[in-house]
Amino acid sequence: MSVETRQLQINQERLKKRIEALAQIGKIGETGVCRLALSPEDRAGVELVKSWMEEAGLSARIDQFGNLIGRLEGENPSAPVLMIGSHIDSQPYGGRFDGTIGVLGGLEAVQTLKERGQKPEQTIEVVAFCDEEGCRFQKGLFGSRGILGKLEEGELARTDKNGVSRRQALQEFGCDPERLQESVYPEGSIGAFLELHIEQGPILDQLQEPVGIVSGISGPLWWTVEFEGFAGHAGSVPMRMRRDALVGAAKVITALHEIAKSDPDAPTVGTVGHLEVFPDSRNIIPERVRFSIDLRDIDLDRRNQRERELRAAIEQAATEGGLSYTITEDTNSEPRYCADWIKAFMREESGLLGLNPPELMSGPFHDALALSYVCDYGMIFVRCKDGISHNPQEFSTYEDIALGTELLYRTVLRIATNK
Repeated sequence: MSVETRQLQINQERLKKRIEALAQIGKIGETGVCRLALSPEDRAGVELVKSWMEEAGLSARIDQFGNLIGRLEGENPSAPVLMIGSHIDSQPYGGRFDGTIGVLGGLEAVQTLKERGQKPEQTIEVVAFCDEEGCRFQKGLFGSRGILGKLEEGELARTDKNGVSRRQALQEFGCDPERLQESVYPEGSIGAFLELHIEQGPILDQLQEPVGIVSGISGPLWWTVEFEGFAGHAGSVPMRMRRDALVGAAKVITALHEIAKSDPDAPTVGTVGHLEVFPDSRNIIPERVRFSIDLRDIDLDRRNQRERELRAAIEQAATEGGLSYTITEDTNSEPRYCADWIKAFMREESGLLGLNPPELMSGPFHDALALSYVCDYGMIFVRCKDGISHNPQEFSTYEDIALGTELLYRTVLRIATNK
């Protein structure tokens, strides 16, 4: 069944034009974008999307966390809000669809609802959350955790690679870090959360299915590990006498790779994506190495077992190399499962669209992970070519995005209008 014969109610062409227009802000190369959180490019993107929200008849504001919030008032102002959202900040070398389709698809869904004269029982908010990616300050989900009062001590003092603190970046963005509490949502005020997102994996592409229904989000465990040895001349210190911190790190990186793939049928993944070497000279034995660890699994017991194995590998590498080490836990989230009742709506509406979406887990975390701690949530995935994401080659067809947005619209209609 083609997109045309499915009789989409959303405006596919409008959605496409907005995605393409937003992709011009922070554009790199032909298809990439770089809109780092709280950067001038991020602010320009927020202002553009804000103008589209107001054009659609929503009231729009930027809160003290840097979140953009478009609001359509419901018939029952005392009912908890139905929130739809994602993000428009990007990785330094990112694509045009990651996060963006969730914000613009959410706006399209609500604009369609409004244009068709359907009045929601509960208020609907479309949110572009600030700094989902976490690449600038090495801590993500800032805006979504912020509105829930879940920020951790010291987050505003975190600095980017240029020494700019998050506090300073917020101020430059137009926010007041002293007034964050004003933007925290009262407990119970969010009734449900929906997020549309590209899959960022190859499953839908392999199955040749345009959309999928998310079952849950893997629990990410993020560490910063630091090994400390002793610097010496690379040409004169005998190998048996060396305390090379980089050798220790290399052993752990290899161990993580082997641990994560030890069960070929499990979705466990492990990655070291950031590494710093001191003194960082070709003829000095590395004295200190700091590196990141990212370990994820949808099964918490299995992830806990892999964590124990990894800690043992770190201890062994330190002992063998005569090194000391520290492990700093940056993020530790348990897997979070989507609400059965929202998935049921999605399955029913998918059938009416002639779709048979598979149910699949999300390895990457999303703003939905933060919201899952305060309300029921549901997610829709859109097929992503070859599973490529966080890369300018990231690609989804506008036909697939339109189908995902149509399913989102119909799910919103079921929830917000009690139909």
